[in-house]
Amino acid sequence: IGIALNISFVLIEAFYGWRINSLALLADAGHNLSDVAGLVLAWVATLAGRRLPDHRHTYGWQRASILAALANALLLLVAMGSLLWEALHRLQSPATTEGDTIVAVAAIGVLVNGVTALLFMRGQKSDINIRGAYLHMAADALVSLGVVASGALYIWTGWSWLDPVTSVVIAVVIIVGTFSLFRQSLHLAFDGVPDSIELAAVDAWLRSRPGVTDVHDLHVWAMSTTDIALTAHLVMPGGHPGDVYFNDLAEQLHDQFEITHPT
Repeated sequence: IGIALNISFVLIEAFYGWRINSLALLADAGHNLSDVAGLVLAWVATLAGRRLPDHRHTYGWQRASILAALANALLLLVAMGSLLWEALHRLQSPATTEGDTIVAVAAIGVLVNGVTALLFMRGQKSDINIRGAYLHMAADALVSLGVVASGALYIWTGWSWLDPVTSVVIAVVIIVGTFSLFRQSLHLAFDGVPDSIELAAVDAWLRSRPGVTDVHDLHVWAMSTTDIALTAHLVMPGGHPGDVYFNDLAEQLHDQFEITHPT
């Protein structure tokens, strides 16, 4: 539903942006098109992550969600970089446009992005991939609101430089917001410790378990945007404490640190 809504809006926004020569509308259309690509990537990654492990991929395809987030971030950065470049050129020779059309089309964008954000509101609490989509759509609604404001101001003042300036602001805001997604997804792609995990706290907690005298070879990484794995060697001079002990340990790691696959 989110993909269908946004594709429809991209077509409308791009057509009117081209017809009235509004870079602000074209910039927002380009951004919304990259959003559609991002939603498709997230959807495909979710489906791929459900594939069962086999003898060639013993974890399955869970990492697809991380790679999709990284690809989405790169796509957004490239798209906004090119639009920023065009907007800076347009500032040197601002063109006239139609403020009432900008306001009308951007207002549709506020509605479409707002509704799409609401679709992801429930799932964003448990999945960073969905949370990213939710925040992205909510931000898009605010950006479209900014385009409405600039269009209204253009009608009132007739300042032709407002359109490219709005495009610059939109591009900068999105680049700044996207860089965090890029940094986080790149970090996870290289098996970095997820931001939600404090490795020293996990190490200290394991050392405080009954019978444990030392911990080494502790590794924590993300298998996907929702699953975190841990491997560690617990030194227990008293010997194997039994399966019940380790089952309880695994449950506590899940409850306290959201680690889903401990070894």
